[in-house]
Amino acid sequence: MTTADIVLDDLLQARFSCRGFLSETVPPETVRRMFELAQRTASWCNSQAWQVTLMSGEDVATFSKVLLDRVTTGPEAPDIQGPEAYEGIYRDRRRGAGFGLYNAVGITRDDMDGRLRQMLENFRFFGAPHVAVISTPKALGTYGAVDCGAYVSTLLTAARSLGIDTIAQAAIAMYADAVHEHLGIPDDRDIVCGVSFGYADPGHPANGFRTERASVDEAVSALPE
Repeated sequence: MTTADIVLDDLLQARFSCRGFLSETVPPETVRRMFELAQRTASWCNSQAWQVTLMSGEDVATFSKVLLDRVTTGPEAPDIQGPEAYEGIYRDRRRGAGFGLYNAVGITRDDMDGRLRQMLENFRFFGAPHVAVISTPKALGTYGAVDCGAYVSTLLTAARSLGIDTIAQAAIAMYADAVHEHLGIPDDRDIVCGVSFGYADPGHPANGFRTERASVDEAVSALPE
């Protein structure tokens, strides 16, 4: 193992989806560095499909209010359709993640009000002081969305290398119409997701929860011994 390999392993092991942030903002130079690192993401034909709309402070609070109003007044309207169904192992993993989170924050399976409150935290960005919205050109289709997924992954790892905590949020993209209108993102771009970031609240119970990963042998066929 090389030093770089060990560092990367440490970063990937340490990263988690933060669901409880402190109000403290990230210094501007650190925010810039995070996005500079993410800009090195590989992309299809070097198209660099991602475009980021970044908000901080009061802009985050205003955006939250817009989304909360939208969530409670109409059906979802995503630019990119979500999964048709979660079946088999994918259903099991999804349920495991959900139940693990609910257990961490003390929500029982029959507590529908508690589940609703936790769901709405997505649109309060879990208290994060910064939010980035990632979009892709509609004309680039699936490959543009794939490039943006790679960008988000790099962004999350870059953030952790700088001591910043994050959560990628597809929930925001489910109300793409409100996102387009409020942020002025043109209709020829698809809303992919949001990334909320800042510093984790170490006392928040949700931040003690971790999802599991399948073994490498389950994910990769004919792996050398």
